[in-house]
Amino acid sequence: MALALVPEAVAFSFVAGVHPLVGLYAAFIVGLITAVIGGRRGMISGATGALAVVMVALVASHGVEYLFATVVLMGVLQILAGILRLGKFIRLVPHPVMLGFVNGLAIVIFLAQLTQFQVPGPDNIQVWMTGFPLASMLGLVALTMVIIWLMPKITTVIPAPLAGIVVVASIVILFGIEVPRVGDLASIKGGLPVFHIPMVPLSLETLQVIFPFALVLAAIGLIESLLTLNLVGEITNRRGGASQECIAQGLANTVTGFFGGMGGCAMIGQSMINVKSGGRTRLSGISAALFLLSFILVGSELIEQIPLAALVGVMFMVVIGTFAWQSLTILRRIPLTDALVMGLVTIVTVMTDLAIAVVVGVIVSALAYAWNNAVRIRASREMTSDGAKIYRIEGPLFFGSVDGFAEIFDPQDDPDLVIVDFMNSRVVDQSALQAIDALSSKYETHGKTLQLRHLSPDCHRLLSRAGQLIQDSDDDPNYGLAVDYRVKTGRLGGGH
Repeated sequence: MALALVPEAVAFSFVAGVHPLVGLYAAFIVGLITAVIGGRRGMISGATGALAVVMVALVASHGVEYLFATVVLMGVLQILAGILRLGKFIRLVPHPVMLGFVNGLAIVIFLAQLTQFQVPGPDNIQVWMTGFPLASMLGLVALTMVIIWLMPKITTVIPAPLAGIVVVASIVILFGIEVPRVGDLASIKGGLPVFHIPMVPLSLETLQVIFPFALVLAAIGLIESLLTLNLVGEITNRRGGASQECIAQGLANTVTGFFGGMGGCAMIGQSMINVKSGGRTRLSGISAALFLLSFILVGSELIEQIPLAALVGVMFMVVIGTFAWQSLTILRRIPLTDALVMGLVTIVTVMTDLAIAVVVGVIVSALAYAWNNAVRIRASREMTSDGAKIYRIEGPLFFGSVDGFAEIFDPQDDPDLVIVDFMNSRVVDQSALQAIDALSSKYETHGKTLQLRHLSPDCHRLLSRAGQLIQDSDDDPNYGLAVDYRVKTGRLGGGH
């Protein structure tokens, strides 16, 4: 697992425009702290591309010291999110958004590996491999994938990704095959991270610079971490831990910012490798972080000899395992809206970033839900023996359904007494209250009486807070709660 962290940490450091050790230190510190106190055992955290693409603009305009300060503030915001228990709102992410997220992330991981098939060309411009270098690279990638696929069928004592890396690296080193290696990206040799207070002015101007970046990074980091938390939870049959994970990620990033790291969050690819390889305890994440540190301190020369093809093969298997293939088979069996949301989130994840994709998916899903409920408002009608007319409302009454609600009634032709029964409905928001007021005004204009019955306790409280005069009625023995409202002089109140 630690081997798979190295090339990504280095690559994401380049994306952010910082030294590779900045990414490696982040992978070590964030990985260690979240493994010890995180909300889900088996999760792996470290430097990620989703954060790196946001950081690059800050580093380019203000330098790496501002990045360290931003990471510290990012961590503080994440700790506050954990204390305020904001992680629970991850439950608002619908399942189609989750499927679109993992599919998009699988594609992003796949596309990120394609850069390993490029080599410097004329004028240092990256060009695609051709001929024998391309063939050897593809062959080693395929060999790694075959080993990872076969190893669990032979034994589960040795993690399959580790076996693939060791075998392929041994072949390359033994036969002297000329293929790109980890050391070709950058040297990973270094010492222990050193405590370092970010060298930025302590002023309002500095806060104005770093706060927007810190807020975006905190949001992206928590969204990716909490979605990974849920995915790992589905595999390990564990629930909860969202607030704990927020605090763990925040503490990890705060510490990382003070030790020269670029910050990070949960890594779905590495987490999937770890969990599916049997690493379902905190020890697995702690071991990955400590091994990564050992690579930096004493094993850099050996690690730099590992062919990138082996690591690409590991990540390709992660892509295969991450992509929700069942989502392709259920497209025809799920509502069209869910299928569109799934595809939209996948595309936005690939084209922009995870945070935007999830927000877009949740908004579209919420709008679709609101529309579906808006068209569900309807009513059955009946006449009583004393000449009153009863409208039995079905469906929620909220901002999206108030127009349909108003079209149900006929104040001009209705009898003098009209009863609106909300037994199968809910009054949800201020728009619903306004619709009821408007309806009462219409009946009052025609000199008729409107009564409201069977509002739920929360609707009762909502009307009370709105300043309506409400009195309970005890004349309906068929229900535990029989609330009856009469419209008088433009106000809702009175008993039946």
